[in-house]
Amino acid sequence: MVQNVKQISENRFRETFGRYYEEFNVGDIYEHRPGRSITETDNTWFTLLTMNTHPMHFDKEYAKASEFGKVIVCSPFTVALMVGMSVTDVSQKAVANLGWSEIKMTHPLFVGDTLVAESEVLEKRESKSRPGAGIVTCRTDGFNQDGKLVCTFNRTMLIAKRGHSVEDKVNY
Repeated sequence: MVQNVKQISENRFRETFGRYYEEFNVGDIYEHRPGRSITETDNTWFTLLTMNTHPMHFDKEYAKASEFGKVIVCSPFTVALMVGMSVTDVSQKAVANLGWSEIKMTHPLFVGDTLVAESEVLEKRESKSRPGAGIVTCRTDGFNQDGKLVCTFNRTMLIAKRGHSVEDKVNY
């Protein structure tokens, strides 16, 4: 988690999070903490709020007959948690998410599992249309408490350069 402090005035400081475009380096890996233990309530609410009606995510009796023998965590919830875990490291100063690709669910995640994630900077380049920003692509990998890879995806973001973020404009 990237946390910095900027001085606002004498004896006054403000916390700030995230990286500017200039602070990304291809090959760097950011370990996102804290992890998140998944509860039954988390999984059920997310599944039903998103109108996912597959009973594998909320019906224990149905899930008992599956190859997993129990309820599995809804995969978009896994992706959403991993994105959220990565925000303070890779997208707190983003102008926009440009896309996700190569999303793979590699191992089931179950209620009671703890998810952790890490992101590697795959590429970066200056924006051709926005001189105050650059484009950064990261691969984010999620692991359960046993170190098994449960999900991976690439995310491309438009990241503000120093002095060009909304945070800079409003003195946030």
